[in-house]
Amino acid sequence: MIFVTEAQSSALVTAELAFEAMRCAFIAATGPDAAIFPVVLGHASDPQNRFTIKSAAGPDLAGLKVGAYFPTNDARGLPRHASTILLIDQASGKIGAVVEGSALNCFRTAAADAVATDALARTNAAVLTVFGTGHQAAYEVAAIARIRPLSRVLVVGRDPSRAAAFVKALQAQGFPAETAAAEPAVRAADVIVTATTATEPLFKADWVRPGTHISSMGSDSLGKQELPPELFTRARLFCDLPEQSARIGEFQHADPGRTLTAIGAVLTGADDGRQSDDDITIFDSSGISLQDLFIAKAILDATAANTRLDG
Repeated sequence: MIFVTEAQSSALVTAELAFEAMRCAFIAATGPDAAIFPVVLGHASDPQNRFTIKSAAGPDLAGLKVGAYFPTNDARGLPRHASTILLIDQASGKIGAVVEGSALNCFRTAAADAVATDALARTNAAVLTVFGTGHQAAYEVAAIARIRPLSRVLVVGRDPSRAAAFVKALQAQGFPAETAAAEPAVRAADVIVTATTATEPLFKADWVRPGTHISSMGSDSLGKQELPPELFTRARLFCDLPEQSARIGEFQHADPGRTLTAIGAVLTGADDGRQSDDDITIFDSSGISLQDLFIAKAILDATAANTRLDG
């Protein structure tokens, strides 16, 4: 069994590696050999500590990811989030590789939104509004900045002091960031990214102007919600996996009859994606296991390449 530690995977991952892995994962998800299994939502002995198991199989790989969220880690000075990917040896059924990937998961999630944004946002999009000031939000800004030249980054946060600190950190990295209230930030945006744990809409539908692209990544279980459902009737709706998005993602709040298009269909050319500069496009990133398997495989390939170079 191959074991890749957190330190090793975080040293190997790059935005470029994650972007290409996500693009390949989304395309694979639309193929006939892909099987993505229902998500398991569980909790530890202390019910406030939760974990999620996502599993999948493709033509060349199979496995699962355990994503944990342990708020009790605050008292121990440890991160709340942990992510571990297991790849199954398809010849024997044994665990072929274990990849620790907490940082990897942050790159993977942000890269997924960047792939979708690159495919769906207007080519001249330059103003990014981000809801959320947590750890993941910083990865989201960096990922979007790679695929569009940003003139402004508007940060909307519930806690003014946290929002100000987040903006200062972004500015230190060279991003043109500033704090903003929700309504003016949405009205000014070409691209909106929501990276929160919200259970109700973060803004009103009529604030969103024609031509805006929205990537929502916070809704990954029943009851979570970041976007106003009224917006869905004005927008073209895309997601990583339609059946999962409708069950536990943002589109659990959409009318059952609405068409949900897998982003992989846009990447392969099977769907047009954005059809005009006035289209409002929404991508729901509920997170699918093929993303985890593909980025783990990319890390294993990078590890093997480094080993050959060292040898």
